[in-house]
Amino acid sequence: MAKLKKAAQGFEAVFARQMISSMRTASLGDGIMDSSATEQFRDMSDGKLAEAMAGKGSLGIADMLVKQWGARVAGPAGAATATTNGPATSK
Repeated sequence: MAKLKKAAQGFEAVFARQMISSMRTASLGDGIMDSSATEQFRDMSDGKLAEAMAGKGSLGIADMLVKQWGARVAGPAGAATATTNGPATSK
């Protein structure tokens, strides 16, 4: 379940980074200090921001993914445990 949560947070971070990137491209124009170097550092900063947002669950995407997929991931293992721990029946 911890691997699922980590993967879900990773997905949320990718989603947030794409969203931030889209917002950046929708800007009104170039600034006076814009260059390829500032763009590179801005991209790195956006990546860290997206990871921080995903770590805190700001968008809630990771929680929804864990809720949706948690039962499916734990389902077969839980079902196997229930059948092996149940009462023994003889034919």
